Amino acid sequence: MTELQGSTLQEELKAVEKYGKEVLPKIAQAAIEQSIETLRESGSAQGLGVGDSAPDFTLANQAGNAVTLSEELAKGPVILTFYRGAWCPFCNLELRAYQRILGRIQVSGAQLLAISPQTPDRSLTAQEKNELGYHVLSDIGNRTAERYKLKFKLPDALHDIYRSLGFALDAYNGDDTWELPVPATYVIGRQGRTELASVDPDYRTRLEPSEVLNVLQSL
Repeated sequence: MTELQGSTLQEELKAVEKYGKEVLPKIAQAAIEQSIETLRESGSAQGLGVGDSAPDFTLANQAGNAVTLSEELAKGPVILTFYRGAWCPFCNLELRAYQRILGRIQVSGAQLLAISPQTPDRSLTAQEKNELGYHVLSDIGNRTAERYKLKFKLPDALHDIYRSLGFALDAYNGDDTWELPVPATYVIGRQGRTELASVDPDYRTRLEPSEVLNVLQSL
């Protein structure tokens, strides 16, 4: 699958979703759909809302250097996006979409941080693979995702399916919990409160980055 030239993130996501329906076995598709619906109905991992205080954290980036949210907020607003991992094609599209507007983000005085539960070396792979010019942070054990009310456990029924697709989370994340964050994007103002919150249990649904730019311009 290749990105569509000049397309929006939504168009790219739909193309990957369509491709997945063409190649994934029906039983795998049904199990994935069921897991999404179960997570949605559970009411858990709903994430922070607009106006909530964003918990501070210090995490290692792809180079192993410590990055602290409060220190980044001292420079300006922060775009904080939680993604599942470099193995997720939807996440890679999202990461590259933010890279395309990175210059405009920086001109607005904002910082961009991407967080996943991957080990630092896997974060480095994500950064290099997608040619990213921003911090890619490793949230080992999903501790930060838990504080942002995003952590959930992938159902046992999906473990073998994910392994068959090459998505062995224990290898990527360095533990056997099979826990992930619900993909989420926040804009955090300099006072540490969320000005935008986009959270959806369906990992195929992501915020269009242009909406983030609109919020930054209003701050």
